[in-house]
Amino acid sequence: MSSRTERPDLAELRNKLHIAPFHRWLGLNIVDLTERELIIEMPWRDEIVSNPIIGAAHGGILSTLIDLTGLYTVNALGGIGRATADLCVDFHRPATSGPLRAIGKVVKLGKQLSVAEARIEGSDKRLLASGRGAYVA
Repeated sequence: MSSRTERPDLAELRNKLHIAPFHRWLGLNIVDLTERELIIEMPWRDEIVSNPIIGAAHGGILSTLIDLTGLYTVNALGGIGRATADLCVDFHRPATSGPLRAIGKVVKLGKQLSVAEARIEGSDKRLLASGRGAYVA
C-alpha cells in the first residue's frame, strides 16, 4: 500500500469534511489549500464556551480543531490518514470570541504513520493553541 495518493481538490476535501455531522455542527470550512498548508476556519458558537466568566472556548473544541486540521492536511497534501494515533495540544491563551482559524502543515508523510502540526489563531491572528498529531495510514 502506498503512503501517498493523488492530491484531492478543495471541493472534494470540503465534501469529505462535511460527511461527519459533528464537523457540520462546528461549521468547519476549508478555506485554502497551498503547496504547504491547509487552512480550516470555524465560526464562533456560544455552545463551545466552557468558562462563561471569561467566555472561553472548551479546550476539547480546540483539540478537535487541531486534530482535524492535522488529519485533513495529511490527506490534502498527498498522504493517507485514516485515524489519529497520537495527539499533543498546547493551549497558549483563551479563545474568547470570533472565528477560529487553524493552519496545518505536514511534518512527515509515511507508509504507516504520518505526522502533521497545526496552530489555531483568533481573528486578531494571535496564537491560541498549537499541536501535533500522528495519523495511521
